[in-house]
Order: sequence, then structure tokens, then C-alpha cells
Amino acid sequence: MSRLPAQRLAVMALALAIGQGTAANDSNNLLDASGRRASPSEIAAADIAVFPDGSGLPTGRATAREGRLVYGQHCAACHGDKGQGSDDFPGLAGGVGSLGGGTPLLTVGSYWPYATTLWDYTRRAMPYPRPGSLTPQEVYAVTAYVLYLNGIVEEDSVLDQSTLPRVRMPNRDGFIADPRHKRSAH
Repeated sequence: MSRLPAQRLAVMALALAIGQGTAANDSNNLLDASGRRASPSEIAAADIAVFPDGSGLPTGRATAREGRLVYGQHCAACHGDKGQGSDDFPGLAGGVGSLGGGTPLLTVGSYWPYATTLWDYTRRAMPYPRPGSLTPQEVYAVTAYVLYLNGIVEEDSVLDQSTLPRVRMPNRDGFIADPRHKRSAH
């Protein structure tokens, strides 16, 4: 992402955070760094939040079998062929049951409470160094493969916007909900 669009997104996010905008689709009060009003398409492009219940997931579908190739092309160089991690890049698989021990291994399978969080993070931050470059279909494929590496889904299980939120993660009950934060209806 070039610096100018990143600055525009940062200014739009700041404007929302301090109450300058009244709604996600109200571009009248959202300005970029140069003072230009944000267009509805710019706001829509930045509105990509995915929630644990699956709201915000786009259309798409894939299996771990399909994800093996995408993962190999975009993820394995950093995270290892089987999600074991390498050098400065964290492991994605393994560690289930290790959180209560003296050397917990924090991975997608051992720590993350929702499969939708994996999808959202992969879409926003991966692959390094081209975050956001994967299509929704590729993100579903990588998500399915990482969940498969953790033994959470079968190789031919189809993940899409309705099945992904129903995936039960091993540490789903390991977090305490923050009662101060109640998400309002969309």
C-alpha cells in the first residue's frame, strides 16, 4: 500500500474514532490528509471488519486441500511448510493443551478463540510483505489449511461465510468476555 492511501485510511479511522463521522457510510465528515472528503467507495474499502459471529465475512468458499497450494505460495516461506514457524515468524500450528503448562505455545490452534479472527487477520495483515493482497477466496483457503494443520477441520471441509463462524476453536472458552463492550446491531 502506498503511503498516501495509508494516510487517507488513518485519517478516516481517526475521524471515526473521535466522532467526526456519524455513520460508516456518511462521508460528509471524513477527510483525508489533504482535506479531501472521503468517497463512499473509500469508506467501503476500509470497512472490512469481521466479527466472531461471521458478520462482515464476504462471499467465498474453500477447503484445506485448496488452501495447501495458496499457503505454499504465500505463507510457507515465513511460517514453515506445516505451520511450525521459522526464525522471527511465529508458528501457526501445534501447542494445543500447552497453555496450562510452563512453556505455553501460542498458536492459532492453541490460543485463538475464533476461526473468524484468523480469517480477518489473514485478510488484513498477510502475506508479509504484501498485506491485503489475497482475494477472499484465497483467504478462505489459507484459513482452512491452517485450521487443518491444527486438526480443527478436515481436509475437505468447506469453509464459507456460514460455516467458518461455526468452527469451534480449542481455546474458545479460554477468554472472558469484556462486559464493557457490547457490539450494537449492524
